[in-house]
Amino acid sequence: MRLTQKLVDRISHRIANELLKSDLIIWEEPPEKLSVVINSIMTKDLMVEDQLNEEVKTLLEAKTQEYERSMMDYGRVFQMVKSKLVRERGLIL
Repeated sequence: MRLTQKLVDRISHRIANELLKSDLIIWEEPPEKLSVVINSIMTKDLMVEDQLNEEVKTLLEAKTQEYERSMMDYGRVFQMVKSKLVRERGLIL
């Protein structure tokens, strides 16, 4: 995850406050609960790329020797595989 959890906490708290202050949503629970919901959504979304990176690493581990023999750049192959998976799954990173 590119953002620290502390920063995600601050952002989610601020979003919740702005939504409530601007009357953009109807929320009958305590404002802190809205912050928790927003935090959870943000964290899950940020973790998608981390999980995808791990999956690409796992896929490429078996092929690492082939790439080394053919002198392909691991970083470039990693990005190609990651881009392909993003397109196939319709992810937005």
